[in-house]
Order: sequence, then structure tokens, then C-alpha cells
Amino acid sequence: MDRPTDPLPAVVHAPEAFRAACDQARAQGRRVALVPTMGALHHGHIALMTEARRRVGPDGLVAVSVFVNPTQFGPNEDLARYPRELDADVARCAAAGVDAVFAPSAGAMYPPGDQTRVRVAELAGPMCGLTRPTHFEGVATVVTRLFALAGPCVAVFGRKDYQQLRVISRLARDLFLPVEVVGLGTVREPDGLALSSRNRYLSPLDRARATAIPASLRAARALYARGERSVIALLDVVSQGLAGSVDSVDYIDLRDADELTLPATPLPDGARAVLAVAVKIGATRLIDNTVLGEPDGTLH
Repeated sequence: MDRPTDPLPAVVHAPEAFRAACDQARAQGRRVALVPTMGALHHGHIALMTEARRRVGPDGLVAVSVFVNPTQFGPNEDLARYPRELDADVARCAAAGVDAVFAPSAGAMYPPGDQTRVRVAELAGPMCGLTRPTHFEGVATVVTRLFALAGPCVAVFGRKDYQQLRVISRLARDLFLPVEVVGLGTVREPDGLALSSRNRYLSPLDRARATAIPASLRAARALYARGERSVIALLDVVSQGLAGSVDSVDYIDLRDADELTLPATPLPDGARAVLAVAVKIGATRLIDNTVLGEPDGTLH
């Protein structure tokens, strides 16, 4: 993947330089696509870059931000050990045909005297919001700043972080930001495990145990396909599938796919509902989901 002959993208560190690059591209009649990441790039991120290129065409500007955002980490989370490998990430971006990498410092994104935060209320409350109450405020804040710098663009995110995608879509709509937010289906390993930068924390034994996560979601999809509409029954099959394989469960939840509100039970035919889990295997927190009622929610 990291071929040395691939031309390296321009790497900019100053927010003003990133804004200027995006403005210059639009002035030249080029569309801009942004793929926000925290680095430690893998094939899931590459899929986002490929979709970004497809959206803006061969002449568009595809930009990837690489920034480990401190405000979305809570106390005792893995901010300090989160992998940082900018040179390798730039090479991966080059192999994917990315034009620019924006790699700011924390001080550049949160300059001295910074006081402003962005909060999306109801969507950020359930699921990950219960155990990580400040997480989505940090996500919404940094993404709003990235959108402000990039200007009118298409921004591509993965649906593995489903609640994050809903939060970002809502903030773009509520703040009238000139950004088209696109969600791309989860990219998985051959055994079904969702690709994540945190997978590298898993020992071989823990990595094998983690396959219970997609397996339990597949079991719920199969039950739904056979006509089961009881929310309790669908949650129970996931709980049983995870039992004995994970060390703790943050949540197993079933929510309306758009508003993340609690759905009616039994689920009405034609309803879209996201079935989402967050678990810990060892010290590593992993999330995954599937959307019942839509083909794109299928786990392979």
C-alpha cells in the first residue's frame, strides 16, 4: 500500500494554510472533499478517501485531517497511548491519491484563550454519551472547526461510529454549514470485525474474542429477517452472543436510526433501527452496529 513512487500529498500544519488551500482549489473550479481522522490509518480510512475522490472527481481536492483531538477523550481514556504515526499516515494517503494532509497541533486547533464548544443535545445523550458524557462535545467542536476551515465541501465519515455520524450530520444542518456529510458503510476484516485503529491494542487471544461482536449482530439480523420485531428479543440475542467473550459491556442498545430515540416495540415493519454495542475486551473499548431495516446495514 505504501509505494515509494506515490507522490506525497502536501502536508500543512497551520489552520490558515489549510483554509487557503481549500479556498484556492474552489477558486480554480475544483470541488473539495474532507476526510477527518485521528490518524493510525487503516483500510477503513482508505475506503473513505476513495469515496471522497469519487464524490469530487479526478480534478477535485481530497484532503485528510490527521489530529488526535484531546477534547473528545475523557479522564482515564487512551489519549496518551493513542497511536501517532504521521509519516506512515502521509504515505498511506499518498497511496490513496490524497492531495493534502492537514496535521495541526493541539495548540493550533485550541489556541490560548479558547472558550468555545459545540454541543448537540439529544443525539449525544444515549449510547456512548452515557459513559462518555463529554465525548461528543469534543467531537462536535473539532469537526465544526474543521468544517469552518475547509469551507464548502463534502465530508466523508464511517458508519462504524454511527452515533458520531448522526451528531455531525445534525450539527452541519443546525448551523447551516455548507457541508454535505456522507456516511460510508463499515469496512470489516474477513472474520467480520470492524476495522478500528484500536484493534492493534488487542492480543491475539483478545482479537479472537472480539469476533463475538459482529457475530452477535449477525445473529440479531438473522432473527430480524425471520420476522422477530420484539426489541427485548433482539437485544437478548446480542447479549447472549457477547456473554463469555467480552470483559464488560458499556451498552447494548436499539434506537431509531435517525433520531436515536427509543423505538416502539414491537418494531413496526419498515422501521429503521440501529442496533449498537460498546464493549471492552481487556482495556480496549470497541464499538459496532448494524441498521435493521436497510440492506446497507448488512454484516458480511
